[in-house]
Amino acid sequence: MDNQEIIIRVANSGDSHYAETITNEMEQSAKARGTGIAKRSPEYVANKMNEGKAVIALTKDGTWVGFCYIETWSHGAFVANSGLIVSPAFRKSGVAKQIKERIFKLSRQLYPEAKIFGLTTGLAVMKINSDLGYEPVTYSELTQDEEFWSGCKSCVNFDILTSKERKNCMCTAMLYDPKDHYEPEETKQYFEENKKGFERLLRFKEWKLLKPFLRKDKEDKGGGESKAKRFLQYFFHL
Repeated sequence: MDNQEIIIRVANSGDSHYAETITNEMEQSAKARGTGIAKRSPEYVANKMNEGKAVIALTKDGTWVGFCYIETWSHGAFVANSGLIVSPAFRKSGVAKQIKERIFKLSRQLYPEAKIFGLTTGLAVMKINSDLGYEPVTYSELTQDEEFWSGCKSCVNFDILTSKERKNCMCTAMLYDPKDHYEPEETKQYFEENKKGFERLLRFKEWKLLKPFLRKDKEDKGGGESKAKRFLQYFFHL
C-alpha cells in the first residue's frame, strides 16, 4: 500500500458514508489492544464531518485510510484530538503522524486559545505529540469536565482511574498550551533524550497500578479470564 498516494484533508458531509467503517474499526482496534475508548456512533462521527471538525485520509480511488476528530470541553477552553484510527492495511506507514499533524493544525485554526490535550498508553503516540509541542502533564492540568471523564467508562482501565480519584491511570496525559509552551524542536529533543526513561516509566506505572487488581484476582474464586491477566498479556506479552 506504500505506493498509493494518500490524501489527508478536512472531512466534510460528503464523507459521511465512511462513518460506519470508521467506528467499526475503532471498536475492533480497541478489542485487539485489550483497552477501551469512549465509544462513538456512526452518527456522531458523521456529525463531526458535517461540522468540519474532523480529518480524513483517503487514497485517490476513495479507499478509506484513517481518521481523527476534534472534541471541545470546558466551554471551549480545552480541545482533544480524539478517535485517531488508521486502517490495518496502512499502519506503520507514517500516516498516523500526518493525520495528527493535520488535526492539530485544524484545532489551532478553529480554537486558537484552547489548550490541546491527549491521553495515551503508547510510546509512539507520545513521540508524535512531542514532535508537535505537547508536554507530559499531570491529570490535574486537564479538563475537569465530567462529560469527558465519563467517556472513560468504556475503557477496561476505568476501575484504576476511579480508584486513583482521577489523578492517575495507565494513560500518560500530554498538553499543548498556546499561552505557555516549549517549541516543538525542544519537546521533540526532550523526548528523544528521555525515550528509554519514558518507556521504563510506562512499564513501571502499568505494573504498579495493576498490583491491587492482581491481588484481587488471586483472591477471587470466580472463573474466566481476569482483567489483570488480560493487562499482563497485552503489556508484557505473557
